[in-house]
Amino acid sequence: MLANRKDKGRIRPDGQDKVTGCLAYLTDLTFERMLHGKVLRSTYPHAEIKAIHTKKAEQLPGVVAVITHKDIPGLNGFGLITPDQPVLCDFVVRSIGDAVAAVAAETEEIARQALDLIVVDYDPLPVVDNPHTALFPNAPKLHSNGNLLHKASFIKGDVKKGFGDCTCIVEETYEVPRQMHAYMETEGGVVVPEDDGGITVYMGTQHGYKDRYQLSRILNCSEALIRVVSSPMGGSFGGKDELNVQPYAALLALKTGRPVRIHQTREESLRSGIKRHPMTITMKTGTDASGKLLAHQVRIVADTGAYASLGPAVLDFAVEHATGPYRIAHVETEGLSIFTNNGVAGEFRGFGGNQVTFALEGQMDRLAEKLGIAPIELRRRNLRNATDLGPMEHRIAPTDGASMVVEALDHQYTKRLAARDSDVFNPFIKRGIGIAITMHGGGLGYGRLDSSGGRLALNNDGRIEVSFGFEECGQGLLAVIETIVTSELHCAPSDLLILNGDTHLVPPTGSSTASRATSMVWTAIQRLKEAFTNKLLHAASLYLGLMETDLKLGEGGIWRRSDRKSETPLMSYKELAEYANHEEPICVDTHFEFPTTPDPVPGGHFLYSFAGVLAEVEVDLLTGRVKVRRLDQTVAAGPVVSPLGYLGQIEGGAVMALGYSLTEEAKMVGGHYVTKNFDTYLIPTIRDAPLEMNVDAIEMLDEGDSYGPRGVGEIGTVAVAPAITKAIHDAIGYWPVKLPVCPEALLSHVEEGLFPWTLKKQA
Repeated sequence: MLANRKDKGRIRPDGQDKVTGCLAYLTDLTFERMLHGKVLRSTYPHAEIKAIHTKKAEQLPGVVAVITHKDIPGLNGFGLITPDQPVLCDFVVRSIGDAVAAVAAETEEIARQALDLIVVDYDPLPVVDNPHTALFPNAPKLHSNGNLLHKASFIKGDVKKGFGDCTCIVEETYEVPRQMHAYMETEGGVVVPEDDGGITVYMGTQHGYKDRYQLSRILNCSEALIRVVSSPMGGSFGGKDELNVQPYAALLALKTGRPVRIHQTREESLRSGIKRHPMTITMKTGTDASGKLLAHQVRIVADTGAYASLGPAVLDFAVEHATGPYRIAHVETEGLSIFTNNGVAGEFRGFGGNQVTFALEGQMDRLAEKLGIAPIELRRRNLRNATDLGPMEHRIAPTDGASMVVEALDHQYTKRLAARDSDVFNPFIKRGIGIAITMHGGGLGYGRLDSSGGRLALNNDGRIEVSFGFEECGQGLLAVIETIVTSELHCAPSDLLILNGDTHLVPPTGSSTASRATSMVWTAIQRLKEAFTNKLLHAASLYLGLMETDLKLGEGGIWRRSDRKSETPLMSYKELAEYANHEEPICVDTHFEFPTTPDPVPGGHFLYSFAGVLAEVEVDLLTGRVKVRRLDQTVAAGPVVSPLGYLGQIEGGAVMALGYSLTEEAKMVGGHYVTKNFDTYLIPTIRDAPLEMNVDAIEMLDEGDSYGPRGVGEIGTVAVAPAITKAIHDAIGYWPVKLPVCPEALLSHVEEGLFPWTLKKQA
């Protein structure tokens, strides 16, 4: 069990500053003569803009600038792949998150008053708020190409024939909600105009270089004139991968010649931020009498909202993972990502895997019940083997992770079944146990730019600079870097200077996303360590007059390889820097691509991790409330680098997914969000966290696997919902098909059945 490991106690480099409140986030920064910005968002989810009147706002004392679409010198659009989201709308709005104008003023209060003085003449248009009707021939077209953003499919075998051979078939439609990222630090920061005509952007983002590229298009200026400082930030979970308020602060800063700060309120964040894709997933799955899966038919409808964001990639991921870790002879999967006038959906921890895994594992449990086979045994009979092809018949790194996870889960499941109900004394509380498993790809996948790299250098202060373009989003990346570098170079944490999240200081090594950062750090250091070590030892040998082979790196500097009695190095890193960097700074870098399948499968992955979840719940028959008592996870993702960080990712992910299962839904009606704050959007607190959470790490990799540890930033969230819903079914016999599971649905089930299951259980 990971919590019992002896080596788990390393304190993360940013840990003390975080828990003492000393760490300055980018929204904490202030500058002289700083102005405050505010953004005016659309009143309607869909409307024509007839006119924008800004004169009264401009005349308000304290207002320094008001901007509209006319003030954009470059491209009026942004988006990670397709720049279809207007920075400032000109003739039409498609979502209540759309920006129409922005203001910079001496105080935030004045900026807010100025927004009230801007008058926009709208002509409301019909609202398309349902992805299923958005494709009707008479539905209003939201974009020139219609309302279908993306279509993805996968066909294997003959699904019609497969179902003809089946003896057991289940068909169900599942609905999953729009979920908020709910990071503690909402979007914000400061943009500072520089003397050279450029700007420095101090804002949290998952990809500083990508932000820089997009801003250069909007501002119509060279990327070299834009510096993006993007770490640290108070959470992201995918929500800060897109631009949000950066363009407005940048435009206002350049127009006023003064620093401009924008920090969104929670309501503003809710309105303008991306969300997890709501999906409707219909699955028909069949087996033979022994439980062998023969046919699987899937239709996914995703509501991507008003703009593309990463909707196509999320849909591709869901289609790829629709069969999970199972081998099925006949498969037919079709996915549609559809534009509506709802809020924009995009990247979110799990990236489409959570939605489709909820449906797939629900199918497995329903089949198990119909067949009279234990849920875990049904899964075992259908698992992929170590050298099987991937979910879309593409080549992947050999891995037996699925089998190892199931065997570990079986042991836990058997143990918990034996202990069930031993301490329940309340007849209106029913307990249940459920399990689920998942297979999750890391990296961006085939056909997508997914470059990486890193740099090691000895700086003039005598510290080893470790530089990556990845951002620290709160996930503990700094601890991962520190652990890997000190382990590989045998130096001390105090010898290191870790640089990340600043485009002027670090190389372009991709973003913190898709569970890729840990893998990339490990790979980069493997590629860099020998060249860097050789350079250091060569310089030291010249200075000391000793053979390079007699020297080694160690804590504080260069040590004699054979001398085990000395308490100090022969030469400190500072002395080495003063000597060696005088001629040519010691620096090595590397650049490489994240491994992807060699087969042309859109978004197809190569490295996969696996997880199994065991959930125990209590269902209150009087209130319909569900209490999750236990969430245990077994994760197969290769060697653990940072035990505390690993625990934090898996346990934190589990609690986030608990909210997805039971309470969280950013509901929209007619294109408007129903909730405006956390008082009506309920995320789990410590009171909702399970009393028991155990994490087991399976660190074994396939023989010959040279890809090292996989990231675990997402997998802790993926299979939690189906485990919880199966546990609910185990407790009261109700099959949830819609998330979050609401108390009303459970109470209706209990009342309709007049407690027949309860009475039987008590008898």
